[in-house]
Order: sequence, then C-alpha cells, then structure tokens
Amino acid sequence: MLGSILPLAAYRVTRAVLSGAEPASSAVSSPAASAQPPSAVPSADAETFLVEDQATGQVLELSRQEYVLGAVAAEMPVSWPDEALKAQAVAAHSYALYCRDHTTLQSGAWLTADPARRQGCLTEPVLRSYWGTAYEQNYARLSALVDEVLDEILYYENAPACASYFAISNGQTEASENVWGSALPYLISVDSSTDRSADNYEYTVTFSAEQVQQVLAGLGISADLAALEGWFGPAALTSAGYTKTVTVCGQTVTGTTLRRALGLRSTCFTVQYQSGNFSFTTRGYGHGVGLSQWGTKAMAEQGKSYADILAHYYPGTQLSIHSFSYTRTISGVISARECAPHICMVSASSPASLSM
Repeated sequence: MLGSILPLAAYRVTRAVLSGAEPASSAVSSPAASAQPPSAVPSADAETFLVEDQATGQVLELSRQEYVLGAVAAEMPVSWPDEALKAQAVAAHSYALYCRDHTTLQSGAWLTADPARRQGCLTEPVLRSYWGTAYEQNYARLSALVDEVLDEILYYENAPACASYFAISNGQTEASENVWGSALPYLISVDSSTDRSADNYEYTVTFSAEQVQQVLAGLGISADLAALEGWFGPAALTSAGYTKTVTVCGQTVTGTTLRRALGLRSTCFTVQYQSGNFSFTTRGYGHGVGLSQWGTKAMAEQGKSYADILAHYYPGTQLSIHSFSYTRTISGVISARECAPHICMVSASSPASLSM
C-alpha cells in the first residue's frame, strides 16, 4: 500500500541508472534501467503499458487508464483527498514512461509489479477482491480523478520525468546525491514537516545480537560477540538529517547500505544496545527522494492543488498535457540548472488555465 513498492522501484531504477550498474533482483517490483541514455528519448505518451507480473512472469498489457488507476490504488487509500490522488496519478504515469524509455527487462516490459500481493499496480480482479462490496463506489471515484489528469505528464527537458515517490519523510525530503550518488537539480531536499504527524512516523524494530551479526557478515563485516556495545559508532548525517554513514565494527558503512541489509524503514535511524539486543528507531518510511505521499495528503488537505504539490516536490520541471499530436505546457518553467542527460525528475510551478 502506501509507499510499498513503486518507491522501492524508483530507488532501484534510479540507483541503477546513476551508478551504471544493473539493478539487483528482488521479490518486489524492480524495473530495470539502462546506464546510458537512449539514442532518442521518446517524449510521447503511450496507450498500452507493459508490466511484468513478478509472480507469473507474464507481461501484462494494460491500457494507460488501467495502469495509472491500478498504480494509484496500490499506493494511496482511495479515501485520501482528490488533489493528493491526482498528484500520485501524474507521478506514477510519468515514472512508468521514464521506465519505458530506460528498460532493459528481457521480457520487454517497462517495469514489474505483483498485483496478487497488491504491489506496484492492482489489476481489476485484484481491485474487486481488495475493495469488495465498495468496488463500484471506489472505482467510480478513483477513475474519475485519474481521468482528469490522464493526459498530463511531468517532463524535464522534453522527456518524461523519473518521478520517484515514497511514503513518509523525516520532515525533510532527501537530496538524490545522498541516496543514489549523483546530484540532480530537481531532486533537492524540501520541507515536508507535516510528515512528522504521519501514522507510524517513528518506528522501532529490535534484533538480537546474533541476527545483526549475521546481517553484518553478509556485508563482509566481522562482529565480535564479546564486544557488542562497540559495534555501532558515530554516524554522519546529511543536511536533511538522514544517516549518510555510520561506523560499524570499525568500518564505515553508508546509511542506505545498512537500511537495505536490515530492512529498515528509513535511513533516518538511531541504534541502541541493551541486554543483548539492538533496537533501531526510524523516522519516516522510504528512500526519501522526490514526492512524499503523506506530505502530498497534508498539502491537499491544506487546499493545495495537485500542480502545487508536484511543484513543491519536483522543482524545475514542466507539467504538460500530452496527446499523440501535440504537447502543451500547462505549468512550470524548466530550471536553468544542469541535469544529468539520462534521468529526469519533476516539479512544476503554478498552473496556467487548462482551457484550450
């Protein structure tokens, strides 16, 4: 559900593109990406979206409306404010097109999902099961909202934006260089302080010393069970307050590496040792780069439009209406700051009139 899969997918695809490495395989949705820009980046929308079902290996051919609606349903409760759901729809749509332009999946699909586990994108049979007797009502509400923005895409330099998103920040979103190693001018740290009131904003998980030792061994770190209290040393934080690096048994480990190894909800964490156990307390949920879903909900409740929300979380991009015959900018001015040529992210400014 909220922040469950596509944020992880965005993390992996963006990390793969920026680092030049293939994304790691995973039991969750994990679109592949090319380390090099395509020779000609398509700017067009698509009528059919190709999604690999991770459970079966089948490539699903979904209509644009089916995909965007299914992605929004997988990521946000249908009861959330209209403008939040529309912002999520535009982000999911744009992100899928970015995956299309960079996919290296052998199946030819753009990205992967696991509908049966309600991850990534929910197909109609899954939605019927998930919503039960509320299916007709929920579908009517969500499909109407999706249809309002179905022709709108976030662009950066005329290419669909890699509009990553996640569940909850620590109160500030994170800059891309602190997660993926490369600075992107439209993925900077912005305020999302309303996230601090999110459900499960702070979460503590406890591991035994033996469990932590096993995880560290997988990172090539030898941990002495006779010196437990000295395993974790000082942490260096990013300007947004996330763990950049931490000393572990005398070695420096990045916060993202430790988060993945331990399955922590966020790289904003602290660790305490007591009586043979290590307790990790996290703040927020997700990689922290791009759009905060909880922050999106809060901004919508404050009266902000979906375009305002996208502008806040993705500065320097354009929100445009696209058809197969034309593309027309409806909001935003592309930032003059430089951008990596093979990756696009978003943030639009105040919307112009949608009238023709």
